[in-house]
Order: sequence, then C-alpha cells, then structure tokens
Amino acid sequence: MRRDLYSGILLIAGALAGVFVMSFHPTAHDMIAGADAARQARLGVLVHAVALASVPVLFLGLLGLSRRLGSSDLTTAALVFYGFGGAAVISAAVASGFVAPPVIQWLVAGRGEGGSPEAYHALLGYTSLWNQGFAKVSAVAVAVAILLWSVAIWRSGPPPRRVPRAVGVSGAIVGAAVLIGILSGHLRLDVHGFAIVTVAQSAWLIWLGVVMCRERAATA
Repeated sequence: MRRDLYSGILLIAGALAGVFVMSFHPTAHDMIAGADAARQARLGVLVHAVALASVPVLFLGLLGLSRRLGSSDLTTAALVFYGFGGAAVISAAVASGFVAPPVIQWLVAGRGEGGSPEAYHALLGYTSLWNQGFAKVSAVAVAVAILLWSVAIWRSGPPPRRVPRAVGVSGAIVGAAVLIGILSGHLRLDVHGFAIVTVAQSAWLIWLGVVMCRERAATA
C-alpha cells in the first residue's frame, strides 16, 4: 500500500507541474516584443525543463495505478499509449523550450545589423509547426491512455485494489472530449489550446492521485 501512496504523490506532483508550465508558458510574441524579452526567454527554458521532468514523474505514478488495478491488456495498452504520448511531448517541449528561444534571439539580434528577419521568421514558424505537430500526437495518445485506464477502473475488482468508478467516468469524459475536440478540428493546440488540454488532464490526474493517497491513509 505504500506504493500507492508514492504513486499518488507522483501523480499530484506531475500534474501540478503541468499546470505550472502552462500558467507561465511565454508566447513567441512575449519573447520578441515583450517588455522583458530576455527574461521571457529564460522563463521559456525553465518551464519546458519542468515539463520534461514531469514526464517520467507521471509515468511512474501511472505505473503504480496500473499495478493497483492489476495486470491486464487494458492497463498495458494504457501505459504504452501514455509512453508514446510522453515521447511526443518531450519532442514538443524541446522544440518550444530549447530550439525556439535561440531562433528568437537570432531574430532580435539580426534587426538593424544586416540580418534577415524574414529567414528567422520562417525558421520560427517552422519550429512552431513542429511543436504543434508533436503536441497533437501527445494530446491524442494521452487521451487514449486515459480512456483505457478509465475502462480498466470501471472493470477493476473489489477493494482494496479498486479505484472508485467515478474516477473512471470522469476520465472517460476528459479523454473523449479531448479526442473529439482535436479530431474535429475545433481545438487548436497552440499555447492556449494545449493549456486547456493540460488543465483538463491534470485535474483528472490530481483527483486520481488524491484517491490513491487517501486509500493508503484509510488502510493505514
């Protein structure tokens, strides 16, 4: 049961890290034309470093969830989809946090010094598309993983292994809403769109983490 407590803490910490990242995520406009562009660029590196660190933290927490629910094809598939989405979000974070800022610095430094702002704008636009492509893959894969875990929660055995079915129902709603929004084209994964996805998924993960911690405390 101690493993459930640690897994719950990891889920809460990783989800809160995601909310932190999207709360302080600067835009390209902030880093180019903001009042303190240099500070915004450093902030961009920091928040994306946190985003990278949150991926293995959440994976370990969700591995604990899968162990709590018991080995099955559903939990295995959910972990595989989450791992696939985690790899994609790592690529998106690297593009946005460690590739885009240098391009922006070149763009700013090139003004009035014989540089080519058009070329830097093209590079920045390409980096943005690269970022959004990986973000879309990540959001879809994680949504599928949440759906699979939700089904596993609904079908799980009796206590103490079982997670309340309400958590599974809410996970199914979150996963389905994200998939419908992205696949229908109504949800664009720019900074604001990805923030919506992150907050929705993080809320579910935090609830799940609290449930696992409370189950451990109740058992103790």
